[in-house]
Amino acid sequence: MSAIQQDGTARRDVFQADQDRAVAALELAWADGGYHGFSADGGTWSATSSAGDVLTGDTPDALTQKVRAHWQAMQ
Repeated sequence: MSAIQQDGTARRDVFQADQDRAVAALELAWADGGYHGFSADGGTWSATSSAGDVLTGDTPDALTQKVRAHWQAMQ
């Protein structure tokens, strides 16, 4: 839930990820590893491997863990 600041704008919950920044960071970290299509939709974070496998998590960190495990299994 967002709080309203004095200037009338909404402030993001401190535990809520900034989706645009998190998606950009995931792309930067994993694009060279063969992962693309990072997105966050309705609380589900996802990425697609170069083999077409779709990986999901409920947070950016959970998705990172799944991508890392998938990448290690492919090595």
